[in-house]
Amino acid sequence: MRIRKEEKKDYAEVYELVKAAFETAEHADGNEQDLVEALRKSSAFVPELSLVAEEDGKIAGHIMFTEIRIDDKIELALAPLSVLPKYQNRGIGMRLIKEGHKIAAQMGYGISIVVGIEDYYPKAGYKRAKDYGIKDPFQVPNENFMVCGLGKEIGQYHGTVEYAKEFYDAVEGR
Repeated sequence: MRIRKEEKKDYAEVYELVKAAFETAEHADGNEQDLVEALRKSSAFVPELSLVAEEDGKIAGHIMFTEIRIDDKIELALAPLSVLPKYQNRGIGMRLIKEGHKIAAQMGYGISIVVGIEDYYPKAGYKRAKDYGIKDPFQVPNENFMVCGLGKEIGQYHGTVEYAKEFYDAVEGR
């Protein structure tokens, strides 16, 4: 498997991958692929942190981190992480997360926030954000709103996360 930065030529394939990955997901609204496209056009987009995993010459997975604001700091949100159904449970998602975290830390980011499955993301180092005084603006269950340190102390961050406008639009169904 090879992980690399997503390129413009990948956009159509990634769109279909995200759509397929979330079709059968327990917690999905069916618009995740549209969120990816909207985030790419936003000021929160970080091209270096939109990664794909290739397997057998095909894109099997995708991850995107975009900028958020917390306190007066600019940090990251992981969303979404997608792996084609036939490639799931092979460690591709975890490898994408680890590579994204490594690049993000090298770029100087201190934390990553995720709204995700409470049994999956802790394996990548994510912990309940509420336990660190970090709040979400969406009122998701505490166990699904998590934070991971990227080489900086999580405890220095407090307050409500402010996502890119595109996240709010997606949640509100715009």
